[in-house]
Amino acid sequence: MEPIVRVDRKGDPMGRIRDGDGVIFCCRRGEREIQLTRAFVDPKFHEFPIKTFQNLNFVALTLYHKMFLKMDLDVAFPPSHKIEDTLGEVVSRHGLRQLRVAESEKFAHITFFLNGKQNRVFPGEEDIQVPSPKGVSFEHIPELSSPGITQEVIKGLESGGYHFIAVNYANGDIIGHIDNQRAKIQCVEAVDKQLGELLEAAHRAGYLTLITADHGLIEETETPDGTLNLSHTTNPVPFVLVPENFTQTLVRLRKEGILADVAPTILEMMGLPQPRLMTGRSLIENPSRSDTVKKVLLVILDGWGLGRSDQTNPIFLANTPVWDRLAGHFPYSVLNASGAAVGLLDWKPGNSESGHLCIGAGRVVVQDDLQIEMAMKNGTFLKNPAFLKAMRHVRQKNSSLHLIAIMSEKSSHGSIDYAIALLKMAKNEGINDAFVHAIFNGRSEKSRSAPPFLNRLEKEMTDIGLGQVVSGVGRAMALDRDGNFHLTRKAYEALVFGIGKPI
Repeated sequence: MEPIVRVDRKGDPMGRIRDGDGVIFCCRRGEREIQLTRAFVDPKFHEFPIKTFQNLNFVALTLYHKMFLKMDLDVAFPPSHKIEDTLGEVVSRHGLRQLRVAESEKFAHITFFLNGKQNRVFPGEEDIQVPSPKGVSFEHIPELSSPGITQEVIKGLESGGYHFIAVNYANGDIIGHIDNQRAKIQCVEAVDKQLGELLEAAHRAGYLTLITADHGLIEETETPDGTLNLSHTTNPVPFVLVPENFTQTLVRLRKEGILADVAPTILEMMGLPQPRLMTGRSLIENPSRSDTVKKVLLVILDGWGLGRSDQTNPIFLANTPVWDRLAGHFPYSVLNASGAAVGLLDWKPGNSESGHLCIGAGRVVVQDDLQIEMAMKNGTFLKNPAFLKAMRHVRQKNSSLHLIAIMSEKSSHGSIDYAIALLKMAKNEGINDAFVHAIFNGRSEKSRSAPPFLNRLEKEMTDIGLGQVVSGVGRAMALDRDGNFHLTRKAYEALVFGIGKPI
């Protein structure tokens, strides 16, 4: 959605971000918030013309990238601890080479998140980013860049130089958020085709292949009550073990597990010791030294959950000979990929961040949203030093407070509740002017969800006696993560210059 901006009776934009103001970016997670944050705080930013702020107090809800540590960016909820002894780190420590491949839309997940939210390439690790399609709606190309990804992985398999290869197919997540059943079925069939080519290459190269997913989505186009679903689900995900020789294997898997069990399983199959910090359990029921292999391929089907066998499931409807064979002929397990199993609130669907984090860490990693939720419940949210500093800055400068907030309850990027809590806090701190810049979330919420969220926000602001919505923009623009700075520019210019459709 293109930016809309609120104007006064003269037609002048209201609530623009000015020098001396305070800004709180009420989104959490990481990769999607980086580009817009950089436009405000990075002195070396040059992707498009920006306004030079001399005295802007900008607060990030969480640490979006390690680069911001060098920019003195205030972070309300910094990482509580460093995640060490991840799968990639253990493989590297034993002098083994590894390869990571994904298209740009999911590149951070197969690198940054799989490595424990570390912007680090381990010794012996090589990362290949295949560009995602640009300039066309994804529903018209449901295969996305999967053929290019497959070819890069096959090159890695045939080279024989990598002991561990991890690949992400983004299709199920990206297309799963689109209201187009035909595109979803085509997406599933495209992934199935690529999976077949990948398995044949892995067989030729002598790789054991493990196939799983980070969360559910594509498998459920309709909820049990009959409403349209475009959001992540709480459904479990599959885990399939395909031996390097394709023959029936004696390896038996536990029937159930969690995503944190994936890394211990890989290490056991590679004959590598599991570090103490990895609290996940290998899924293999009958470990044997004779079953260990030197080379493992991990395939992550993004957003590929286990749904109902009916018309609401594109995986069931699609022609998937490869997947049908996998599910029926090889060792198989079902993994919990949501809620507490991936460090989220019990009722929350999984997401790509939590999924890849837990897969790579080999343990349940408590996610930012759970930490923030606990802070809101115990009252420490309202005493957060970064928030208090921003509001003190606004009072001293007699300026305005700006909240960049996503209109969502389900999104892994944040909740409308954060903005409401901050407005209450601002009122108590004596702030006179507070402006909300809405990010509309057409991916994690039901269709046409923006009006109810705006109505709720208006009511809350009326009750609080502070705040007004002054701009709105679609998530794809405000939270682009694929280097499409022409989209980031539109969001930035709406916030700072009031450029957009006047309302």
